[in-house]
Amino acid sequence: MRDYLLTLCVTAAVTYLLTGPVRKFAIATGAMPEIRARDVHREPTPRLGGIAMFFGLCAGLLVADNLQNLNGVFELSNEPRALLSGAALIWLIGVLDDKFEIDALIKLGAQMIAAGVMVMQGLTILWIPVPGAGMVSLTSWQGTLLTVALVVITINAVNFVDGLDGLAAGMVCIAAAAFFLYTYRLWYSYGIEAAAPATLFSAILMGMCVGFLPHNMHPARIFMGDSGSMLIGLVLAAGAISVTGQVDLDVLKIFEGSTRRATHTALPVFIPLLLPLTIIAIPFADLVLAIVRRTWNGQSPFAADRGHLHHRLLEIGHSHSRAVLIMYFWSALIAFGVVAYSVHSASMWILLVIVALSAVGLVLLLLPRFTPRAPLWAQSFVPPRYRRKRRGEPAAEELASPVPALALAGEAQPVTDVTEERTPVPAGVNGATALGARSRLPDRRKAGSRN
Repeated sequence: MRDYLLTLCVTAAVTYLLTGPVRKFAIATGAMPEIRARDVHREPTPRLGGIAMFFGLCAGLLVADNLQNLNGVFELSNEPRALLSGAALIWLIGVLDDKFEIDALIKLGAQMIAAGVMVMQGLTILWIPVPGAGMVSLTSWQGTLLTVALVVITINAVNFVDGLDGLAAGMVCIAAAAFFLYTYRLWYSYGIEAAAPATLFSAILMGMCVGFLPHNMHPARIFMGDSGSMLIGLVLAAGAISVTGQVDLDVLKIFEGSTRRATHTALPVFIPLLLPLTIIAIPFADLVLAIVRRTWNGQSPFAADRGHLHHRLLEIGHSHSRAVLIMYFWSALIAFGVVAYSVHSASMWILLVIVALSAVGLVLLLLPRFTPRAPLWAQSFVPPRYRRKRRGEPAAEELASPVPALALAGEAQPVTDVTEERTPVPAGVNGATALGARSRLPDRRKAGSRN
């Protein structure tokens, strides 16, 4: 575990330290696209954050290769080299897209080529577990087709969810953490050496996301861009392919007593990883809904819009930070829930905890639909929007309104709080003149109604 933690920390440190210089490089090269209609941010923000993440990946692999307990992964398997080759290709295409906006079909072709490069170097699905039948071997073209499909789906699922500050990096980090726990258990509890590459990939992926998140949290100073989102999507897919199609369940048979029982033991994580529906359940659901929505509206499936899940959270009233935290919550619930179920599938309390947490998640999701009011004794401990309105006080919404009073009237001067007094008209002064002078004073009631 110490070697994995060291690899994670080195990857995170390199990613974190390089993100600042990469941000300056992105600004100098003009990798700051204009604000688009579907964007949530309001200021041009540099991209190319994937450059720092890629060098963090390289640093993590280099450190692992020089550690005594991890260098066996490089000696007994070619998967780390396959991952680095595919990652370099997909990262290069992402960098070009962040700067020059490459066509979506070209990016799709590059994703398929990157997956093919990994397949040629041995990172492919050899067999899949089937309930009741055990391990089902795949032919060469079946394994290649399934591997390419899984890589492309995972990359685009992560790319689609990258719409809010810190969302994609945080969700992938959560998925990688859950995946690390599962593969680490296979490697050290059951002694399955084939799970070692996936464990290493998960630790490095966590380091890439943890190192980039401080620069990407709201308000983000830099975006990972396609160079980062496609990269972490490919690394996540590589780990899933490694453990799903490379681990032989006959080894689990020794511990579980039969191949069928071993298959059922690993099934809660293996089959969802193939589709994939647990580790990246939220991004995958967003991907499917986006394709259906755009096709139904007569648009291209690759046409960008503002109908993603995170956009809908903002529309129903959630703030930027709360929308990101809600997506984090559901990703963690699904990923860690499935991993816990795979460990103790016969325990009823795991299902009860998942159901209870799901109910909590639904309450948080629907929170903007109602505005709870705190009791009087807790008024000073809650935000203004949850306080009870006292008689004669303006509502919290009126106090929080960002529209200035005289901005609507086209005047630049701020409104001064002038109390209109009815004074008698002095002798010798025209009544109309006095009335005109009094009418030029700002009307407090009108100004108050705008604030």
